[in-house]
Amino acid sequence: MTLIKSISGIRGTIGGIEDESLTPIDVVKYTTAYADVIASGKNKKIVVGRDARLSGEMVNQLVCGTLISKGIEVIDLGLSTTPTVEMAVVNEKAAGGIILTASHNPKQWNALKLLNEKGEFISSELGEEIINRVKSSEFTFNEIDDIGSYTQKEGYIDWHVEEVLKLPLVNASAIREKNYTIVIDAVNSTGGIALPKLLKALGVNNVIELYCEPTGHFPHNPEPLPEHLKDLSDAVLSNNAHLGITVDPDVDRLAFVNETGEMFGEEYTLVAVADYVLKHKKGNTVSNLSSTRALRDVTEKHGGSYSASAVGEVNVVKMMKEVNAVIGGEGNGGIIYPELHYGRDALVGIALFLSHLASASRPMSHLKASYPNYIISKNKINLTPEIDVDQILESLKEKYKKQPINTIDGVKIEFDKEWVHLRKSNTEPIIRIYAEGSTLSVADSLANKIKSDIKELIA
Repeated sequence: MTLIKSISGIRGTIGGIEDESLTPIDVVKYTTAYADVIASGKNKKIVVGRDARLSGEMVNQLVCGTLISKGIEVIDLGLSTTPTVEMAVVNEKAAGGIILTASHNPKQWNALKLLNEKGEFISSELGEEIINRVKSSEFTFNEIDDIGSYTQKEGYIDWHVEEVLKLPLVNASAIREKNYTIVIDAVNSTGGIALPKLLKALGVNNVIELYCEPTGHFPHNPEPLPEHLKDLSDAVLSNNAHLGITVDPDVDRLAFVNETGEMFGEEYTLVAVADYVLKHKKGNTVSNLSSTRALRDVTEKHGGSYSASAVGEVNVVKMMKEVNAVIGGEGNGGIIYPELHYGRDALVGIALFLSHLASASRPMSHLKASYPNYIISKNKINLTPEIDVDQILESLKEKYKKQPINTIDGVKIEFDKEWVHLRKSNTEPIIRIYAEGSTLSVADSLANKIKSDIKELIA
C-alpha cells in the first residue's frame, strides 16, 4: 500500500493502515489541516469536485463532512473535472478547492488535490504547513452552533464549456463546417460527461463514444499513452474518422490520434495548440524541463521567447506569470491557457486544437509532419540508498560544464538540439533520465551515455 504526501496534496492507494495508505483517517486529517490553513480568515467557502473513480463517493463524503465540522460552507460539484473545479473556485469567490482525483493513476488510487483562492495549486509553503499540522495532530472541531453547510451545485461543466466557447480564438463555425467525425475515449470517467457536451457545442455532430459512462471502471490503464489506446486507434480507422481524442480521468491531460490511427504524440498536443495561439497573438511560452524542444522551436519561429520551468504544474504557472506567457503547459498533454485560467485544461485544449486543425485545412498527419521531429526517451537508473545522488549530479555538472546547463530542477544538459534531463526521485533511490533527440535511437544513445557516466561515478 502507498501514501505519498506532497506540497500539493495527498495521494495513495485506498485501504490498509493509517499513514501507510489512503485511509479514511488520513483523508480526515489532511482535510482538517487544509481547512485550518486555507480558510483561516472570514472566507469559509470551499469548492469540492471529483472524478468518477470507484472510491470517489466515499472520499467525497469524508471530505465534505470534515469540512462542515470545521465550519466550512461546502459547494459540492459532484462528478466534475479538475479544470472545472479550478474555475469554479474563482467563480464562487471561494477560499479554495479540493479535487478528489488520482489523475492518471489506476483505480486503487485516489487523492486530494488542494487549490488556493485563485483556483491554482497551493504554494509549497502552504503545503508544508498542512503537512506539519498533520504531523502535530492538534485538531479542534466546531461545536454544533458553528458547523458549516453543504450545497450541491449542478451545471458547472456546462458553464465551463460556455466559457471555452467565448474565447476569441475558438472558432466553432470553422469546426462545424468541416463536419468532423471524431472518436473519443473518456476511460469511463468524467470526460464522458464533458467531452460530448463540448464537441456538440463546437458543432461536431459525428461523435463516436468509447468508454464514456462515468462508472469508474477503467477499461484500460487510464494514462493516455500509446500502449493503452489500441481501441481508440482501431475505432478511428474502422469509422474512417478524422481523429481520436482521449483524456485522463480528471480531464487535465489530452492526447490525440490522427486519421491514420497513429498517435499524434502527447508532447505535440501543446506544440500544436501553441502554434495556433502564437499565429494570432505574439508572445512567450513555457513548459517544464522534461518537455520537448519543439515548443521552443515553434515559439522562436513566431518571434516569441521560450522559458523552461521546474517539473510540476505549480512551477509552470509561476514561470508563465513571470514571463507573461500567452500559452504554456507540460509535455504530458497539459494545456494551460491563461486567457481562460491558470490550470491544465483538456477542454480548452480540444477547442483550440480543433480550431487550428480546421483553419489548417489538412489532415492531422500532415499537420504533425509540419513540426520539428523530436523523440523523448524516458529512463531511470536504480541506486542503493547509501549513494549520494546530489554528489552524482554535481559531478555530471562539472563533467559537462562546457555545455548549456539548467539546474532549477535536477540537471538538464543541452547538446545542440538534443538534451538530457536528470532528476532524483523524492520517494526512492533512483535518478530519472529523460533524453530527447531527432530519433529514438539518438535519444536512447544519449541516455545510455549518461547512464554509463553515472555508473563510472558510482564505481
